[in-house]
Amino acid sequence: MTKPLEERLTNLEVKASFAEDLLDKLDQIIIRQQDQIDRLTREVQWLSQQAPPDAATASRNLRDDLPPHY
Repeated sequence: MTKPLEERLTNLEVKASFAEDLLDKLDQIIIRQQDQIDRLTREVQWLSQQAPPDAATASRNLRDDLPPHY
C-alpha cells in the first residue's frame, strides 16, 4: 500500500475505535437509566398503593397548603 492510503486507513481505525468506546459508554448510561426508571416506577406503584383510596378523589383547598406566613 501507499503511504497516504496507510495513513487514511490508520486514521479510520482510530476513529472506529473511539466510536466503539463511545458506544460502549452510552450503552452503560442507558442501562443505568433504565434501572433507575424501573426503580422509580416500582416506587410510584408502591406509593399509589399506600395512599388512601379517597385521596385521589377528594377535593383540596389550596389555601390549606399555604405556609403560615402568607
